[in-house]
Amino acid sequence: SYYEKSLVIRQQSLPSNHPDLSSSYNNIGLVYDCMGNYPKALLCHEEALAIQRQSLPSTHPDLGSSYKNIGNVYRHMGDYSKALSSYEEALTIQQQSLPFNHPHLGGSYNNIGLVYRNMGDYPKALSYYEKALAIKKQSLPSNHPDLANSHNNIGVMYYNMGDYPIALSSHEKALAIQQQSLPSNHPHLGRSYNNIGNVYHDMGDYPKALSYHEKAITIRQESLPPNHPHLGSSYDNIGNVYNSMGDYPKALSYHEKALDIQQQSLPSNHSDLAMSYNNIGLVYENMGNYSKAHSFYRRAVQIGQQSLPINHPNLQQWRKNFEDMKKKL
Repeated sequence: SYYEKSLVIRQQSLPSNHPDLSSSYNNIGLVYDCMGNYPKALLCHEEALAIQRQSLPSTHPDLGSSYKNIGNVYRHMGDYSKALSSYEEALTIQQQSLPFNHPHLGGSYNNIGLVYRNMGDYPKALSYYEKALAIKKQSLPSNHPDLANSHNNIGVMYYNMGDYPIALSSHEKALAIQQQSLPSNHPHLGRSYNNIGNVYHDMGDYPKALSYHEKAITIRQESLPPNHPHLGSSYDNIGNVYNSMGDYPKALSYHEKALDIQQQSLPSNHSDLAMSYNNIGLVYENMGNYSKAHSFYRRAVQIGQQSLPINHPNLQQWRKNFEDMKKKL
C-alpha cells in the first residue's frame, strides 16, 4: 500500500524516533482496523505511541490521537476495560492541550460513550453521547458526518432503552445528514439503514425492517471485506427478522452466515459471537429442537461470562434463555 511504501522511505531517511514515522504507523494501523485485522492494527498504533513518547511532550495532541486509535482497536476486539482506559488517557491529554469545544474532545466523549454502551450501561453512554453532540454542534457545520455519527449513537441508546420513536427520529436525522454529505455506498449509510431496520423490527413492522436491513447489507457487501464483522451483524439482524416472521430455515441460514464471519474475524470470546449463538438457539427453540437450543444458549452464556460485565442486560437475557431451556428438556 502507499502508506507502507511511505513508511519504508521514512525508515531509510529519518531517525528511528522521528514523529513522521509515528504518523506512518498510525495510518497503516487505521487501515488494518477498517479491514478488521485488529492484531496488526494494534501493533502499528502501539509502535506509533512508543515513538511519540520518545519524541513529543507528554501532553501533545498526537499522543491523544494514538491512545484513541488503540482504544478503538480494543473496543472492536471486545476488550472494553482496556478500551476505556485508552480513551480516558486520550481525553486527559486533550483536556490539557485543546480548547474545551474542540471536535477531538467531542470524539473522546463519544468513544467513552461507545464503551459504556458495549458494557450495557446505557444511561452513562447516553450522557457521554450528549456531551459529544453538544461540542460537535458548536464546532462543525450542520451537515458534517460526525454529527450524523452522534445522532446514530444517541438513537441506539434510546433503542436499547426501549424508546423507539426517539430512536427512529435520531437515526433519521443521521441518515439525512449522511445522504447530503457522503457517497451513497459509504459504510456509515449502511450503519444508519441497519439501525433503522432494528427499530422497525422491535416495533413489529417486519417488511420495513427487512427492506432497511437489505439496503444496509447491499452497501456493506460493496464497501467492506467479505469477512468484516459489520457484515456479520447485518446477517444476524436479517436472521432476527425472519425468525420473528416465522421463517425459521431462512433465519437459521442468516445466523449461520453471521457466525461464520464472526468466527473468522473476531476473538473467540467476543460478545458478538455470544449474540449469534443465542440467536441460533432462539431459532432452534422456535423449531422445537430443544436440545440444540440448549447447547447454543449454553455457548452464548459461556462467552458472555468471559466478555461482558456480570449485570449486562444481554448476558442476563442469555442466562434466562439457558435456564428456561433447561426446564424444557
